[in-house]
Amino acid sequence: MDSSVYVFAEDLRGEGVERVLDRIRGYGVSGVTVGAVHHAARDVTPHGLSRLTVRHDAAHFTPPADLFAALRLKPVAGHADALDGLRDACAERGLRLHGWAVFLCNATLGTRHPDVTVRDCFGDRGAPADLCPAHPDVRAYAVALARAVARLGVESVVAEALHFSPFRPERSFVPLGPMDAYLLGLCFCDYCMSRAADLGVDAEMAREECAGIVGRVLDGDAPAQGEVTRAALTAYAGPDVVAYARARSETVTTLVSEVASAVAGEGSRLVFVDSTGAVKGYTDGLPTPGLAAHDAWQLGVDLVALGDLVPGFGVLAYARDAARVADDVGAYLRSVGKDREVRAVVRPGHPDSDSADRLAAKVRAAKAAGAAAVDFYAYGLVPHAVLDRIPAALAL
Repeated sequence: MDSSVYVFAEDLRGEGVERVLDRIRGYGVSGVTVGAVHHAARDVTPHGLSRLTVRHDAAHFTPPADLFAALRLKPVAGHADALDGLRDACAERGLRLHGWAVFLCNATLGTRHPDVTVRDCFGDRGAPADLCPAHPDVRAYAVALARAVARLGVESVVAEALHFSPFRPERSFVPLGPMDAYLLGLCFCDYCMSRAADLGVDAEMAREECAGIVGRVLDGDAPAQGEVTRAALTAYAGPDVVAYARARSETVTTLVSEVASAVAGEGSRLVFVDSTGAVKGYTDGLPTPGLAAHDAWQLGVDLVALGDLVPGFGVLAYARDAARVADDVGAYLRSVGKDREVRAVVRPGHPDSDSADRLAAKVRAAKAAGAAAVDFYAYGLVPHAVLDRIPAALAL
């Protein structure tokens, strides 16, 4: 079964390319998925050079001048030499190399250019990390970034955050319900509203409805309870808001199509990873009831449409339960088509897998549900003793 281990650039710099790849080859996987472009984070790293690693919004290679010279948005420089020699070192060990890139989550670019970030129904730009996929400069940046990663000689470009982002306040002492948070997370920038209007949506009415509903909750009204579904959203916010939410899928679908074509033009292929599985189960491995494939629309992701445009998909199967992993994989395959490659991304340890047996059960479940590959996230975040569970899981 095809498989890989996700690796950060800091892992390679800290432990050395040769040492990391030799360990990974020993796990019995067939490839490495390297973080060529990542977002800012502060991570506990049990076997890194330091036990706490601070990451920055950065591209860990030298961006090709011909791709970015004329663009307003350019990759933030990281460790330009982090990936040097990686392709050849992988080839020497018979390992496939995939390039992982985080596209539209970049607080550095958003702070430098606040007009390219999302704008909520009150007109506020409160999320500098969330670049809006409708903005022309963001779209041009995403296409160029995809080309740049493909030129690293990777077999695939694994695209994370190539869609709208969920609403993630650091603090809220107002009890927002799931639907209120969803409404507050919708982008009403000029480009989003214009795209929706071109599709026949009354964008201003949708904005006013969202502002009215969320405003009343912020003033003390009881929040709506329950999962966000289109039916519940229609009853709560009205048809204009639902139509506006639907229009977001055109923005994402056309952007992903452009990126997939750009990657193919550079001789690689796109693996699209939407964040829904992480939104639902990242914290504790106990995802909320709706399957990720069924709720991806909330981020503007139309999996059925993308199934005609993208060769591969990654499912963030962040769940303790093997049956849930199987259900998520199966739902993606039914949405994108049985002929598409679907890769299940699993965490081999906390909080999803408390034993080697549980990890093995999830790998079996993903394979039985039709996954073409299982990838393990992530080398630098997991103790070596936990990573040692991988060979047995793949051998079954």
